[in-house]
Amino acid sequence: MNSILIILFGFVAIFILWIVITYNTLIRMKNAVKNAWSQIDVQLKRRHELIPNLVETVRGYMKHEQVTLKNVTKARNIAAQAANRDSSVGDRASAERKLGGVLGRLFAVVESYPDLKANKNFLSLQEELSSTENRISFARQHYNDSVMRFNNKIQVIPTNIVAGISGFIQEEFFELEDKTARKAPTVSF
Repeated sequence: MNSILIILFGFVAIFILWIVITYNTLIRMKNAVKNAWSQIDVQLKRRHELIPNLVETVRGYMKHEQVTLKNVTKARNIAAQAANRDSSVGDRASAERKLGGVLGRLFAVVESYPDLKANKNFLSLQEELSSTENRISFARQHYNDSVMRFNNKIQVIPTNIVAGISGFIQEEFFELEDKTARKAPTVSF
C-alpha cells in the first residue's frame, strides 16, 4: 500500500511539474509575440515620423499635387491614430496598407518632377523611408513567425489543455488583405 502511494504521488508530482513547465513555456511564447509586435510598432512610428518631412520636402516642388500630399498626410494620421488607440493587429495592418498605397502614389507622381528627384533632402528621406520599409518587413516576418509558434503551441495536444484552462487565445497575424499589395511596388527615380 505504501509503494502505491509513493507511485501515485510521483505521478501527481510529474503531472504538476508538466503543467508548470507548459504554462511557463506559453508565457514565454506570449511575451515573445508581444516583443515582436513592439518591434513592428517601433518601425511604424519611425515611418510615421519620416512622412511629414518627406511631405514638406515635396510640397515646394509639387504645387499642383496638393491632393496627393493631403492624402499622404491623412493616411499617415489615420495610421498614427490606430497606433495610439492600441488597435487590433488587423486594424493596424489595414491603416498601414492604406498608408503604403498613398506613399506609392506619391512616389509615382514624383516621377514628373526631375528637380525633386535630384534634391538631396528628398533623396535622403527616400533612403530613410526605404530602409524603414525594409525594417518593417523584417519585423513583420519575425512577428508572424512568433505568432505561428505560439498558435501552434496552444493548439497541439496536450498543451492545448493547459492553454484552454489558462485562457490563452490565438494571436492574430499581421497580414496583407489586398492581393495587389503582395506585389512589390515599382518605384524608379
